[in-house]
Amino acid sequence: MKTHILWDIDGTLIRNSRDGAAVYLDAFTRVTGAPPHRLIATPHGKTEGQLLAEMLELNGHPTTMLDDVLTELDRRTQALHDTGFVREAVAGGPNALHEVARRGWSNALLTGNGPLHSRIKLLAAGYSEQDFDWQSSFFGDRSPDRHHLTALVAPALGEGIHVIVGDTPNDGLAADSAALPFIAVATGAFTVADLRDTNALLVVDDLVNGLDDVLGTIAELSTRG
Repeated sequence: MKTHILWDIDGTLIRNSRDGAAVYLDAFTRVTGAPPHRLIATPHGKTEGQLLAEMLELNGHPTTMLDDVLTELDRRTQALHDTGFVREAVAGGPNALHEVARRGWSNALLTGNGPLHSRIKLLAAGYSEQDFDWQSSFFGDRSPDRHHLTALVAPALGEGIHVIVGDTPNDGLAADSAALPFIAVATGAFTVADLRDTNALLVVDDLVNGLDDVLGTIAELSTRG
């Protein structure tokens, strides 16, 4: 049976950045004609579809504008990339992908970002497109929440071991709703203590000191089948 490791991006493979959030505000402003007066208080762990739909509603705009905002988001993201946009990989992230692949497991994505936004963020942080199995990945630009996203995993990937790796309690709750194992890394906005309040099989500080434990947990799941 195939083992898929479904990585989150922001806070898990790349460091969270205020600069990264600015592109959402730019896209929103260009489509609606004005910057948002009210912002989402807790954006971490939400999908792009969820985040932007909530922002539209919060600022008195119809959610039917979501597709236009997502299209503009792709334009703004591509423009950033063309001008040398840079993000920072988390410590140990590239090596973690290498070690997963070396064991014959698949590195895929389960992210709130859309496909283009995901590619550009990862490239800007020094990852390669070839690091990931894009056909086995799941993107949240048009998902209302992560529960919807994780519900797609088993039907799409079939039998096998599908492990979610993320940095927020929302990742854990979404994994629970689809009965998928969850490994938590405290490289985002939440602490080890926060993440231990989830049903995570394992919580690690980072992908350097915690990598052996992450790989060991996945190996145990794979062995069990």
